[in-house]
Amino acid sequence: MSSRPAPAPGPDISISPDELIKITRLIYRWTGMTFGEGKRYYIERRIGERIAKTGCADTRAYLAMLGTDAEEREVLINAFTINETYFYREAHQFEALSKEILPAIVADKKPGDLIRIWSVPCSTGDEAYSIALWLLENWALVDAYNVEIVGSDIDTKAVEAAMEGRFAARALQRLPEKVIEAYFEPAHHHRRKIIDDLRESVHFNAANLFDGATLDSLGRFDVIFCRNLLIYFDEDSRLAAANNLHDRLVPGGYLCLGHSESMSRISDRFDLVRLDDAIVYRRA
Repeated sequence: MSSRPAPAPGPDISISPDELIKITRLIYRWTGMTFGEGKRYYIERRIGERIAKTGCADTRAYLAMLGTDAEEREVLINAFTINETYFYREAHQFEALSKEILPAIVADKKPGDLIRIWSVPCSTGDEAYSIALWLLENWALVDAYNVEIVGSDIDTKAVEAAMEGRFAARALQRLPEKVIEAYFEPAHHHRRKIIDDLRESVHFNAANLFDGATLDSLGRFDVIFCRNLLIYFDEDSRLAAANNLHDRLVPGGYLCLGHSESMSRISDRFDLVRLDDAIVYRRA
C-alpha cells in the first residue's frame, strides 16, 4: 500500500481583534451574515486559505486586496456561505405546495398561465430540483400551467454546481427509488446526474438578497422558498431580507421559511397562514 505525503500545513495567520471586526463587517455588508468572536477559528481558517492562495503577506494586505479585487470578494463570499442541503428536505412544505398553495393560486388563473416559484438560497440546486420533482410526481395540474422554477444563490460556485446537476448518494437519500430511476442518469463516479429535460427546465442565477439590482431583474414570484437562511442574520438583516422577499412576491404570493424561522417576529407585512401540513406566510 503506497503512502501519501502529509498535507502541507496552512499559513500561520494571526488576525488581530480589529482585523477580525473589519472582516466580519465586510461579510455582513455583502451577505447579511453575522460572525462574532466565537467564530474566530472558522474565520481564521478561511482567511488563511485565501491569503495562501492569493500570495498576500498578511491579513492587512489581504484586506487591501478585497478593497479593489471584485473577483476575490466573490471567492471570499463563496468560502463563507453554508451549503448544507439535500433533496426533499422539510418535505411537508412540498406537500402543502401541491395540496393547498398551488390550488389557491390557480383559482385566480386559467390553464396555460405562468406560475413562478423561487428557491433562494438555492445552494447546489437540491431544493429547486426537489420542487420540480415533487410537482411532477404529486400535482395533477402540473402540465396545465406554465410552471417556472428559478434558483438563486450568492455563492457562484454553488450556482455552477446546480446548473451541472450532479449529486452524490447522500443528497438523494430521501428520494423514493422510483423517482431516482426516473429522473437521474445511472451513477458515474459515485454521482448521478439529473436528466437533461428536467435540468434544463429549472433556471439558476447568482443573486444577492441584499442587492436590489440583482433582485429587480428576477421579477416577481407566486411562491418563494427561503428556508434556513434568516437564522444566520441579525435583526436588521432579517428585516431587510423580509422587505426584499416581500417585494419579490406578487400580491397574494406565498413565502415558505425553515421550520425554526418565524416571519411574525420580523415583519408585519405578511399574513401568517396555517395549512394542514405547514405554516407559511402570505403577502396581503
